[in-house]
Amino acid sequence: MSELAARLLERIARHGPITVAEYLAEALTHPRQGYYMTGDPFGARGDFVTAPEISQMFGELIGLWCAETWQGLGGPEALMLVELGPGRGTLLADLLRAARVLPGFRAALELHLVEVSPALRALQAQSLGGAEATWHASLAEVPRGRPLLVIANEFFDALPIRQFERTPEGWRERLVGLAPAGDALAFGLSPPAPYAEALLPEALRDAAPGAVAEVAPAALSLAAEIGGRLAEDGGAALIVDYGYARPDGRPTLQALRRHAAQDVLAEPGLADLTAHVDFGALARAAHEAGAEAWGPLPQGAFLEALGIATRAERLAAGAGPEQAAEIRAALHRLTAAEEMGELFKVLVLAAPGLGPLAGCAA
Repeated sequence: MSELAARLLERIARHGPITVAEYLAEALTHPRQGYYMTGDPFGARGDFVTAPEISQMFGELIGLWCAETWQGLGGPEALMLVELGPGRGTLLADLLRAARVLPGFRAALELHLVEVSPALRALQAQSLGGAEATWHASLAEVPRGRPLLVIANEFFDALPIRQFERTPEGWRERLVGLAPAGDALAFGLSPPAPYAEALLPEALRDAAPGAVAEVAPAALSLAAEIGGRLAEDGGAALIVDYGYARPDGRPTLQALRRHAAQDVLAEPGLADLTAHVDFGALARAAHEAGAEAWGPLPQGAFLEALGIATRAERLAAGAGPEQAAEIRAALHRLTAAEEMGELFKVLVLAAPGLGPLAGCAA
């Protein structure tokens, strides 16, 4: 049993069950035992691999997307580049390398990284190689008054969700409580929750018994905050993650450790916990706050529209046979429908009148 699991057992025994959102917040960001607070979960030696770790092409193309967007903004002399949850800093390092093609763009960039983990902040500083940056605990800390580009790659899937289950008696909230013996965590249900319907996606309000609705209040609030910032200060945002445009009533909460699935409640603090992103809900929240939205677009189609195939061939042409094969394998993994190309989606947000931006016609 993990140290955090023991702490949660004691808390629940004293005070009663907690929501799934409360459980996720503790498991992922507890100051001392949270999953993201204590180490490096990325890469082959970690628990999962993200697109920037698969190939430099991913970050480079996002860098070119940012440069083109900067030009669409009129080439301002000062522009804030904000990355939410930068991981090891791999994407940002590749982005900045690609940004050199437009010296004026690179000179205009002011780097702001939203990261709560001290361990990951240290890795990000190493990846930046001395480039000046400012770290923040939230987007709210990022200064206002200047246009901004926001990048969020596999960030929204890690924000806490609440789960509701449709029963013959109506919607009930899923809670994390104790197993009958009191020695393990277990899922349970609240009494009928009339308040739940107001929180649920409209598409699921009349769902049949057995349906599960996942609601991410923190994600919707952040999407609205981004939309409002873009409408007020100008700029654009690129959100990349796995998810769907419309919920279908199936739960998506999952746990991953050492690249293998495991029980969500088994080892809080030691496993990655994520849920698929409701891109339709994010787009609506940002639009209601004043931004324009495009997507969600399949990641594969978006990257192809940005020219990833051409970039791959250029890299392969200058590589040896083994490395060229790795480059083409990475291209396939990022874009193929059976790999990341369809499951992963892209949502583009922009200040009114700025778009459509590069890749949005995909």
